[in-house]
Amino acid sequence: MGVTGPIRVVVAKPGLDGHDRGAKVIARALRDAGMEVIYTGLHQTPEQIVDTAIQEDADAIGLSILSGAHNTLFAKVLDLLKEREAEDIKVFGGGIIPEDDIAPLKEKGVAAIFTPGATTTSIVEWVNANVRVSAEA
Repeated sequence: MGVTGPIRVVVAKPGLDGHDRGAKVIARALRDAGMEVIYTGLHQTPEQIVDTAIQEDADAIGLSILSGAHNTLFAKVLDLLKEREAEDIKVFGGGIIPEDDIAPLKEKGVAAIFTPGATTTSIVEWVNANVRVSAEA
């Protein structure tokens, strides 16, 4: 569709989890890699996150979840994107997510999950390779 400009990513902390250092590190790494990053801050509802992504014309949503509510929160964001006909916005995430939950999350539509130990370089490379194929391609 001729989309140009940098990849736009909404980085969000859904739910009640109050730990945002990891999300801020990822937001900065994506920004330093030339992407436009909208960091929503703590305690966002899935509705707020999806509204922001649509309003900001985001290409992707990166969710950081440490609270254990990943199954519920990821599913709600995906459902809202579908309801709003915005399924072209890729959803990826990271945090404390048990290995047994990763495959079911991907089956629901989460494009990638990054667990503790993932490098910022690997996340930036994944976003560049998988979010909005470059207009130059």
